[in-house]
Amino acid sequence: MAQAALALAEPLPDAPALELVHASAKRRALPRLELPAYDLRDALNLRRELGISHVLAQVLARRGLADPAAARDFLHPSERHDPSRFAGIEGAVAVIERHIKAGTRITVHGDYDVDGVCATTVLVRALRALGANVGWFLPARIDDGYGLSLDTVRRLAQRGTELLVTVDCAITATQEVQAARDLGLEVVVTDHHAPRPDGRLPPCPIVHPAVCGYPCESLCGTAVAHKLAEALGAPTVADDLELVALATVADLMPLQGENRRLVREGLHALANTARPGLRALMEVSRCDPSELDTHALGFRLAPRINAAGRLRRADSGVELLLTEDPRRAAEIAAELDAINTERRAVEQRITWEAEAQVAELGERFGYVLASEDWHPGVIGIVASRIVERHHRPTLLVALDGELGTGSGRSIPGFDLLGALQSAAGHLDRYGGHRAAAGLTVRRDRLDDLRSAFEAHAEHVLTPDLLEPVERVDAVVSGAELGLELAEELAALEPCGLGNPRCRLLVPGARIEDIRTMGEGRHARFSVVSGGARARGVAFGCDGDPGATAGEPVDATFRLERNCWNGAVEPRLVLGHARACRRAPIAVLGEPERYLAGVLAELDAPLTAATVDAPAARRTILDATGPRRTILDAAAPRRTILDRRGESPLAVLADALATGEPVLALCADVSRRLPGLASRTGGFALAAYHALERSPELAQAYTHIIALDPPAAPIVTDGPGYAHLCWGEAELRFAQQMHELEYGLRTWLATLYRVVRTRARVAGEELERLLRGDASQPRPARIGGRLVRVLAELELVSLDRELPALALAGTAQTALDRSAAFRAYSQRLEDGRTYLSSLDQLVPS
Repeated sequence: MAQAALALAEPLPDAPALELVHASAKRRALPRLELPAYDLRDALNLRRELGISHVLAQVLARRGLADPAAARDFLHPSERHDPSRFAGIEGAVAVIERHIKAGTRITVHGDYDVDGVCATTVLVRALRALGANVGWFLPARIDDGYGLSLDTVRRLAQRGTELLVTVDCAITATQEVQAARDLGLEVVVTDHHAPRPDGRLPPCPIVHPAVCGYPCESLCGTAVAHKLAEALGAPTVADDLELVALATVADLMPLQGENRRLVREGLHALANTARPGLRALMEVSRCDPSELDTHALGFRLAPRINAAGRLRRADSGVELLLTEDPRRAAEIAAELDAINTERRAVEQRITWEAEAQVAELGERFGYVLASEDWHPGVIGIVASRIVERHHRPTLLVALDGELGTGSGRSIPGFDLLGALQSAAGHLDRYGGHRAAAGLTVRRDRLDDLRSAFEAHAEHVLTPDLLEPVERVDAVVSGAELGLELAEELAALEPCGLGNPRCRLLVPGARIEDIRTMGEGRHARFSVVSGGARARGVAFGCDGDPGATAGEPVDATFRLERNCWNGAVEPRLVLGHARACRRAPIAVLGEPERYLAGVLAELDAPLTAATVDAPAARRTILDATGPRRTILDAAAPRRTILDRRGESPLAVLADALATGEPVLALCADVSRRLPGLASRTGGFALAAYHALERSPELAQAYTHIIALDPPAAPIVTDGPGYAHLCWGEAELRFAQQMHELEYGLRTWLATLYRVVRTRARVAGEELERLLRGDASQPRPARIGGRLVRVLAELELVSLDRELPALALAGTAQTALDRSAAFRAYSQRLEDGRTYLSSLDQLVPS
């Protein structure tokens, strides 16, 4: 069976999957959130070495760029390889130069997609500039099919072509190249698609990044043509970087290595282009040259060039890119825009019909969909739509008589080309790569293809692969979501395949002020996190962002610069809103039984831990000054990270994402726990009083999260990190809790009056009395302090066995007679002073 690579990678659809198919329950289940673990030390090192934010440092560390040198190279791409790195390119150059010198007819054979159109333009411009007698040929999608055909070879020979140079095709066309040679044509093949599975190559000079061992194997066809033009010494090379960028993005090439530099330089060139065709194309697609990015290339410019090859002939795209006449460029651009509008209407109709077939077939491991009146130029885009919505590998086949032309798209982890190879016995032709492929199949073999494809998918796809995943790059809080961060994250551009746009997680966010826009298709709202507020939008959600106004959710966003009417502001584009992640929270240092806690407080030391405490390896966590080591200068030290003003939920989520144990500290567990448990979990929680009495509690935890400020310097044990993340509200809360902890005078009088009235209180009644108000109960330790003071004043007596509290005296006495009361009063004043000193340190 003859095999040839068919249509491989279609340009991206006109709108991203996030915007077209918002993950609401109406359409599909939410994808699984994936927040990869990372080493905080790597992020801190990147911050220090590169002078970047913690958010960008998280992104780089999670993407495998923990080494500062590698991260710097990524942010400032400069990878460049000489064309001589293509093994054998000298032979191709020699053949072409000989024909240029002889003045013989050279034909550049391209493809009908964006990469083929741009590659054809690049090489035609280069050869013209070198004085060649050159023309081009682009196959028609329906009449000629993909790639180099025998009929085309014969026609070109008849027209007088003596040298045929292919771009973006023909690496599998061994028979066709041999036929060309038999007819007296010399051939040079430049391509980037996968060679034949049997390893056979065309019998001619080849320029192919993988076949020729070029350091960047993922060049698109236009980039390969550009390298050949550079090797030929064409003066047009620098001017064609803009076409290389456009084709690299449109053909879904990984934006890594040299591709990253080519696209970044190409975007800069495109923003300042004088080429009439590109300027006209930007005008009809409403692209601001000063705001060009990969999104604009993939979703605005590329579809319009591609539309001609889908519904008509692609030659108009080459003419647009070659013309020097602004008027003619405007005419062609308008024509392409109209064809693209027609293409979108055809695409929508086919999408509806394909969705109906999916509904009829029900849940499958993979889909093979077919119809009589589907346009073969559009089915690739529709296959992408089906994959986006249902997360299953999909083939769409446009039937015409007894033959069908198909195009397929895959999901991560599923090799689509491998699936077609497993069903090769049912196909006439096929080709492509892991993510996208094309095929031809006879009508009477369609059911066999469907059965074989589904069986292969069922065998290969695991439950993990069948579940869509949303990967997050960084955890952020509302205070960070400003224009400064949006502009900093732009350093990650160009973004696309292999370097996706940055996705941020805002845990415990509240979505408020929800309003519809775009005739009800989209929504705008406010995002509230950590006391900060930002503007957000959700596209394609039918006005419902998937969250109840005011309810906390874990929300993912893209943060971008939004330019509108001359103003620039940050904008959050919603990915998904999920119910907050909940997990168990282990409470440390609190008594299991209330009265047991009361009794324990009676014997507690009356002074706080001091520098003379018998622990050789402790550090002071003191928010008002640097840490200092107690007794042992070689003791392990916690790194103090000042993250005050950030959302505590974000700091917790960031620490948890390292995969290391986390201990959160607060002013009062009973008041903190309900709010935390409803929005997060997976860590331990303790109040400062518990750590004061048992500093060893901190030893097992790498991360100590100070949710509230302590009322005194706190001793912690062990290496790791201490994150200070309180804000003004948390400071006020800590001050209130400190007053409750040690401001005992009023409560003492109340408790004594009750005991004097009843003479004796025991058991559950005693517990209720000491707890106080059910809406805001007193912790056991405070109840113990009250009993301790009254007992020292000999106003009550305590029977520890029952336990029971009895009236012991009625004479008036001064509270200062109690050593415990004096100690508690001193702690009250010391804490007031200490917390007041923190007030000036709270970020505004």
